[in-house]
Amino acid sequence: MASTLADINSQIKKHDEQIAQLRKQAEDLRNHERAGVIEELRKKIAEFGLTASDLKLTGRAGAVKRSAGAAPVKAAPKYRGPTGETWSGGRGRKPRWVTEALAAGKSLSDYEIK
Repeated sequence: MASTLADINSQIKKHDEQIAQLRKQAEDLRNHERAGVIEELRKKIAEFGLTASDLKLTGRAGAVKRSAGAAPVKAAPKYRGPTGETWSGGRGRKPRWVTEALAAGKSLSDYEIK
């Protein structure tokens, strides 16, 4: 076993090329198998009339996505303005009536719903 460093490096290069070829073959085989699985699933989905929500595919993993028509959940109002408008106090920008009241020297506690 009288190998030189050059011989060992040559063998490493040869094996690296073989590994790259095997990885390429594995990737091609996986893509081919994946295409078959996708086609089979599409046929079953069409056959049974399944939807994304039936398969629980309507959002990120672990999260439930609202449907497009669902209204966002509104927070309970904490403040009522002089003309009856309300504000929950914390989501988004302050309404104009709040900023005007604060600029006029009023306090939010003046508008609290009790």
